[in-house]
Amino acid sequence: MFSKILIANRGEIAVRIIKTCRRLGIATVVVYSEADAGSLAVEMADETVAIGPAPAAQSYLVADKIIAACKQTGAQALHPGFGFLSENADFAQRCADEGIVFIGPNPGAIRAMGDKIESKRFAQAAGVSCVPGHIGEIADTAEAVKIAETIGYPVMIKASAAVVRAEAKGAFGDDRIFIEKFIESPRHIEIQVLGDKHGHVVHLFERECSIQRRNQKVIEEAPSPLLDETTRAAMGAQAVALAEAVGYDSAGTVEFVAGQDKSFYFLEMNTRLQVEHPVTELITGLDLVEQMIRVAAGEPLAFAQDDLKIDGWAIESRIYAEDPYRKFLPSIGRLVRYDPPTEGEQDGYVVRNDTGVREGDAISMFYDPMIAKLCAWAPTRGEAVEGMARALEDFRIEGLGQNTPFLSAVMDQERFRSGRLATSYIADEFPDGFKGLAATPFQLDLMTAIAGFMHRKALRRARAATATPVRTDWIVFVGGQARAVRLSGEAPFSVEMIGEDRSLTLDAIDWAPGQALFRGRLDGQAFTATVTPAAEGFVIRHRAALARVLVLTPRSAELHGKLPPRTPPDTSRRIVSPMPGLVVSLDVAVGQQVREGEAVAVIEAMKMQNIIRAERDGVVVSVGAAAGDSVAADQVLIEFAA
Repeated sequence: MFSKILIANRGEIAVRIIKTCRRLGIATVVVYSEADAGSLAVEMADETVAIGPAPAAQSYLVADKIIAACKQTGAQALHPGFGFLSENADFAQRCADEGIVFIGPNPGAIRAMGDKIESKRFAQAAGVSCVPGHIGEIADTAEAVKIAETIGYPVMIKASAAVVRAEAKGAFGDDRIFIEKFIESPRHIEIQVLGDKHGHVVHLFERECSIQRRNQKVIEEAPSPLLDETTRAAMGAQAVALAEAVGYDSAGTVEFVAGQDKSFYFLEMNTRLQVEHPVTELITGLDLVEQMIRVAAGEPLAFAQDDLKIDGWAIESRIYAEDPYRKFLPSIGRLVRYDPPTEGEQDGYVVRNDTGVREGDAISMFYDPMIAKLCAWAPTRGEAVEGMARALEDFRIEGLGQNTPFLSAVMDQERFRSGRLATSYIADEFPDGFKGLAATPFQLDLMTAIAGFMHRKALRRARAATATPVRTDWIVFVGGQARAVRLSGEAPFSVEMIGEDRSLTLDAIDWAPGQALFRGRLDGQAFTATVTPAAEGFVIRHRAALARVLVLTPRSAELHGKLPPRTPPDTSRRIVSPMPGLVVSLDVAVGQQVREGEAVAVIEAMKMQNIIRAERDGVVVSVGAAAGDSVAADQVLIEFAA
């Protein structure tokens, strides 16, 4: 076994690897860029080596610097995590040439699976089910049409190393394309495989990763609600056959596209640890990082396929620094508050949170916007979904935009709960973007009770010195409704719904003035809500439902109803940055005439560029930034004449 391992990665995966190494008694070395100098991974590692500026191309992707760090620290092995150099066959070979053990598959396996055409040839030869199509180079358009007609429409035309021939040629110097049958309403299901250096390969069942946005996985689960035992066994056997065909000797993932009828076809193989590996660990009880280390050290697998069983159900939600209410644009900044749910056994479910940040850390524009990977395990899928919904309630993040309301919305949707998934799920369910969900009757009651409790508590504190009694009859405005209530008690707190012949009981309350999370039970149902004082009343969020709630006397409520509606300010003369980031270009000048729809600026953050276009014709009267500037969300970039 190794005595020291270098981790050639950052963030939550670096922390994840350190935790396993600590348990195994292995010392760790973390390399870091300037932006990661104060990171949690750097704090946790036994040794650290600085490798350059923040852009990955100048640090984490520079093989010479990584190899030099290994030699400098005496690390015998290197774990690449995922991303960066993890699937670079030349780098894996370089490690071998330098006498450093690469904790991942051998270079030949990486190379064989890294090319879409070659990987499909291997898959076909191994008897793996492939999408009907033409595997090979296509000479011209006429040949492509002939092949498509033979396969049957609809079809997809892909490039071997990119999405279209021209882009492939320009970006990769590789213009080969191939044609495949298009699978309607597909699902993304992957099989986790694990091989050793003695010819043994097993599969660790499947993960479903169909909840995606812009081809980026958002929610994963294991097992899949689609598969039955027969289909699962068939997919697993094919994944093992492919791994054996390429001499695979580490953890890897064979990805399939599946039809709603349980038909499945090989997509590609990822020759590394996957981001979503925790759900597999939760249903198998195995530590995949430990298995990768043991295999790399030459140990045989300590179990056979028949020893592996699925235990329960696990779901992972990727928590990103992005604003779901603003088309999921990246949101960089400091984590003013970062309070994740308690890990471990809860009320019928288990919580796990893989993260690389702490309160006070900053999410920078240079890397992936992931904050954490929140997982919930329970004996059944329904219990795991509800456990995830509760864990998301308990996750408090302030200081930047984050997507927990959106994740909560998915958990609460009947379609998700019934397991009717597809890679088009988000586009289907949120075609106009995310705007939250309307409050359910339970949530309206919840917000009414919370606001009533907070308002009554504030009044009791204010009048404690005078012993003046606090009135009990109030009007609560929530979700566009005026609800007459009578408030009494404290523990438990009672809300009588006047005119409705029912009462609400709020107990097990865990909240004090100034706290942002309000925990309790409403009529026996546990919850956590986010509460924020407003100029009038409170802003309360429970899962994906958000409302401004007012508690008024009957007379104040009467007057409030007579107030004229607010007129929103005219913002059409200004173009603002939709997200914090770096100005790549700002292509207008004072006095210039701009037409509606014209591109005026490009803002970049977290490897994503956003082209900003004018929403009206106008003459530019001021420009608030220049190329190379860092800007905040809503910062004015351009202003037009009135």
